Amino acid sequence: MISCICVNKSAFIALVPLEAVLFDIDGTLCDSDPIHFVVFRELLQGTGFNGGIPIDEDFFAQNISGKLDDDIATVLFPDDIERGLDYVKKKKNVLGRKSCAIKGLCKLTKWVEDHGLKRAAVTNSPRPNAELMIPTLGLTDFYHNHIIGDECEDAKPAPDPYLNALKLIRGFLFSF
Repeated sequence: MISCICVNKSAFIALVPLEAVLFDIDGTLCDSDPIHFVVFRELLQGTGFNGGIPIDEDFFAQNISGKLDDDIATVLFPDDIERGLDYVKKKKNVLGRKSCAIKGLCKLTKWVEDHGLKRAAVTNSPRPNAELMIPTLGLTDFYHNHIIGDECEDAKPAPDPYLNALKLIRGFLFSF
């Protein structure tokens, strides 16, 4: 959830002017985990996975959520990785039609653009998921850079993805 804290402009904003905004994608700009779960549950049941018994949230959390496509394919179809990868691709097509942005995202992105702020997407989602979600949310041309956690030395919660984003956009970090 994105929240806004209003402060007196003369407080720290005058000392440290806002130059850049870093955005997470899955779970922040779009509450995607519930959507991922429903899509996986429906599509897997249709394949006869687990004898046609729908997966539950525990299975999803332990074996699918936050995992890379290759790892998901291996868990779901260990004897037929190609089938698993085809399945994951099909899931992405369905997911792209079901995803929705959080309330206020359009207003926020317009404000960021109107103020000429630098911006980057910083996510632990696998690159294919990020590349699906960004256009689905209408943000194809919004971000200056995309930072993928597993492409950094250490993914979030380590600071590496954020620090890499700041280097790329030549921004400064003010943290409290």
